[in-house]
Amino acid sequence: MLIPALIFYIVAMGLSQKKDIYACFTKGAKDGMKTVVGIVPTLIGLMISVGVLRASGFLETAGNLIGHVITHFAADFPNEIISLFVVKLFSASAATGLALDIFKEYGTDSFAGITTSLALASTETVFYTMSVYFMAARVTKTRWTLAGALLSTASGLVASLVLAGILTG
Repeated sequence: MLIPALIFYIVAMGLSQKKDIYACFTKGAKDGMKTVVGIVPTLIGLMISVGVLRASGFLETAGNLIGHVITHFAADFPNEIISLFVVKLFSASAATGLALDIFKEYGTDSFAGITTSLALASTETVFYTMSVYFMAARVTKTRWTLAGALLSTASGLVASLVLAGILTG
């Protein structure tokens, strides 16, 4: 209900101000297409990089290495969740594929399943998002962006683990 109401509000405002709404819309769409064309090379490079990392097994190996460290502290912690956390930093579609594997192996109502659902909902594909937005806006000085993005992602992952532990209690 909110989206149609917003559209009607924008049209009503344009009509009340006697603006050519269609011309404004097409100008905005034209500017949007310029942005898309500008970020396509970045997207292609990122997708190829993620594909190479996945095909080489690097993302899975990194997740397993981190998982082995964690299993020393929590013996029943599934390694697949760590792999999911690592992959999610780079690719949402790859993380979705891993999530489906986790759901099949552990079930959706298990600790691993609930953690997976919460983690996918509360984190972002940090490197993908940064590359697309910075390329589109032509930002060259990122300063603390990566550190902040990784910190917020880590917070989301910790919250996912805590909430899943409470829910599966």
